[in-house]
Amino acid sequence: MQNQSVLIIGTVWVEPNSSAAGSRMLQLIQLFLKQNWEVTFACAAQKTTNSFPLDFLEVNEVSIELNNSSFNDFVKKLKPTIVLFDRFLTEEQFGWRVAENCPKALRILDTEDLHFLRKVRHNQLKKGEKFTNDALLNSDDTKREIASILRCDLSLIISTYEMDLLKSVFKIDSNILYYIPFLYDNIKEHQIKNWKSFEEREHFVFIGNFLHKPNVDAVKTLKNEIWSEIRENLPKVEIHIYGAYITQQILELDSPKQGFIIKGYAKSSKEVIGNARIVLAPLRFGAGIKGKLTEAMLSGTPSITSNIGAEGMCGRFPWNGFIEDNFSDFAFIASQLYQSKSLWENAQLTGVEIINTIYDKEKLSPLFVNRICELQENIEEHRTHNFLGSLLQHQALQATKYMSKWIEEKNR
Repeated sequence: MQNQSVLIIGTVWVEPNSSAAGSRMLQLIQLFLKQNWEVTFACAAQKTTNSFPLDFLEVNEVSIELNNSSFNDFVKKLKPTIVLFDRFLTEEQFGWRVAENCPKALRILDTEDLHFLRKVRHNQLKKGEKFTNDALLNSDDTKREIASILRCDLSLIISTYEMDLLKSVFKIDSNILYYIPFLYDNIKEHQIKNWKSFEEREHFVFIGNFLHKPNVDAVKTLKNEIWSEIRENLPKVEIHIYGAYITQQILELDSPKQGFIIKGYAKSSKEVIGNARIVLAPLRFGAGIKGKLTEAMLSGTPSITSNIGAEGMCGRFPWNGFIEDNFSDFAFIASQLYQSKSLWENAQLTGVEIINTIYDKEKLSPLFVNRICELQENIEEHRTHNFLGSLLQHQALQATKYMSKWIEEKNR
């Protein structure tokens, strides 16, 4: 296998304790490092106190600027063999510069989730409309993200639902798509024995990054539509709300008397989830797969979520808890699962099966590495067959290039 130099262009710096997207990025970085590939992480955003110290992993960290030709000199000097764009916005900004200055580099888009799917669902929810594929097809966000997928040599898709959507509704060639969910070590028997038992656990928990709108909506839904009914059935039980970047809007929901407690940032999500009896996540819109729900499975904690929450996550397996969209039924099921040890333990074991079958890092990683090497060996043929991608690359190179140059001149 050839020596590889991987350049990752991040939308933000990696924050695995703040979001599922941060955990996902760290998993990909560790996968590349395991191959002894050299990894450089470049980002135009500001670092925060939650940023992971990538230099501890011997990953080169580089600050870059938007709309600045200094990136051209940087990428020419680096000569990456692989460039991974973190979400389509970075591909829009830097894709044409990579194509122009490192034409032989394999260009990979990590979608994280389909942003257009999440945005359209949110818009339709606000309007009180039912979600439709027609709304997706008419969205400008959809056109931008699909164009980005087509321009890249390979796009990483995290959810089976999104793979099916891209192939069936948008007719995207499967050769430029690659399904790779979260990458986890198998849950071993000794880990299961170390989990807290049903009796040792108490309370419900929700955790999520509050810069992410579906999480804000889910917590408001819990407070306004679901919690009072659960509390009526379980008067001494609490729900603890954790997450990064908590807003004033969320802080105002804090109500210790009602057992609805805003806890704030959790240094260890595994610890707070592993102490809870059940994770609640009534997500009404969103996309991708949900880190809080795989984290629940990894911690032996059953969960109750919506159809959108569980979408594309469990394959042929039943959920490790329950899936319910009706708020009253959601509250009733939460109360039942909280009190039933047998139901709870069965749900816990289902979570183990899901993680060990669908998210098996040892099985998924070599297949992904092989796909990368296979594409590199046949990159010219691959790009020739992706005619729409080369057409969009040509058009975008012209439009984005001159817009960026105009902004750069304007900023001088």
